[in-house]
Amino acid sequence: MHTGSLPTVGVDALTSEDFLLDVREDDEWAAGHAEGALHLPMSDFVARYGELTEAAPADGKVYVICRSGGRSAQVAQYLIQQGIDAVNVVGGMQAWESAGRPVSDGKGGTGAVI
Repeated sequence: MHTGSLPTVGVDALTSEDFLLDVREDDEWAAGHAEGALHLPMSDFVARYGELTEAAPADGKVYVICRSGGRSAQVAQYLIQQGIDAVNVVGGMQAWESAGRPVSDGKGGTGAVI
């Protein structure tokens, strides 16, 4: 699926093998996130870009997620400009939670999307 020139995907197409990058802020992440996602807040993204390049699969896609899809679209566009195969997750963590996907608080409990 494409939205303009930006590749997009729905949460239903993601698997546990996919590399997920969560760009929400710290309070949003702490409230609830997808298990195994890499958290790099959009506000710190450029400064912490190296963390992504170290963690991301060398020749795989980076699926970028936020709360609803706006911030992740901006970050995915930036990554594409850097030569990374990035895809925006449509609907973000709200769609993830609505689809019944697990949301973790990082402490073994059930999280919430705020």
